[in-house]
Amino acid sequence: QVQLIESGGGLAQAGGSLRLSCVASGGTFSTYTMGWFRRAPGKEREFVTAIRRINGVTSYADSVKGRFTISRDNAKNTVYLQMNSLNPEDTADYYCAAATTGVASTRDYAYNYWGQGTQVTVSS
Repeated sequence: QVQLIESGGGLAQAGGSLRLSCVASGGTFSTYTMGWFRRAPGKEREFVTAIRRINGVTSYADSVKGRFTISRDNAKNTVYLQMNSLNPEDTADYYCAAATTGVASTRDYAYNYWGQGTQVTVSS
């Protein structure tokens, strides 16, 4: 069973930055496509970004493109989410997810494993 543990959330000011980390255990990390999703208060969970298991191809939601960067370190079983130019609309619980498929899907049902989430709050 794969376990995912997120960290790095917290409070940031608008225009600031945060870096989220997600450490995986219990599986072969390099074989998973990794994604980040978020759920803002009162809203449904939405796709943020993903990175493929093969060749590290990435995809981003339009709302974060140019501000957020996903990366992975297979040697450390870790995926990162660098968030820059944060704004209050980025306030949400952020979830790390792992998929056994090679496609960097934007659909949450494509992901097999989920972390517990880490809270990000951006003040104006």
